[in-house]
Amino acid sequence: MKERIAVFPGSFDPFTIGHCSIIKRAIPVFDKIIIAIGLNDDKRSFFSKEKRTEWIKAIFRDYDMIEVDTFNSLTIEYAKKTGAKFLLRGLRTSADFEFERQIGQVNKSLYPEIESIYLLTLPEHTYISSTIVREIIKYKGDVSRFVPDIIASEIHHSYL
Repeated sequence: MKERIAVFPGSFDPFTIGHCSIIKRAIPVFDKIIIAIGLNDDKRSFFSKEKRTEWIKAIFRDYDMIEVDTFNSLTIEYAKKTGAKFLLRGLRTSADFEFERQIGQVNKSLYPEIESIYLLTLPEHTYISSTIVREIIKYKGDVSRFVPDIIASEIHHSYL
């Protein structure tokens, strides 16, 4: 039987409790999940790729089947390179669905072996996004309800 490998791509700038929930709920479904931090040279990140990688590795340090990596290519090309047959995505809103549906169809046409798997965000996480978290940090607000403890603690000590 082939290993069921999923790629969970995103900028994770920063990684939120919504992201964490999607991963934890997907663990029983896959043999391996690669949390793939997408890098975009045209976009300035709030946190370095090293910091984001460090945080996510720390969050999932007790999960042998979770890997953390970075990539700077089309997500579908990264999935091919890793041998993944699944792309894992979270859906918060109907707007997310429409966007993800389009991307999923393009990915399927580029790599017919790939399947996009969507998990609905838990209702209590629907309003949380990395963009909103960055805005709260920018104005020195408390993000502890929106990000995992390890990230909240470091943000509190280093960025506020």
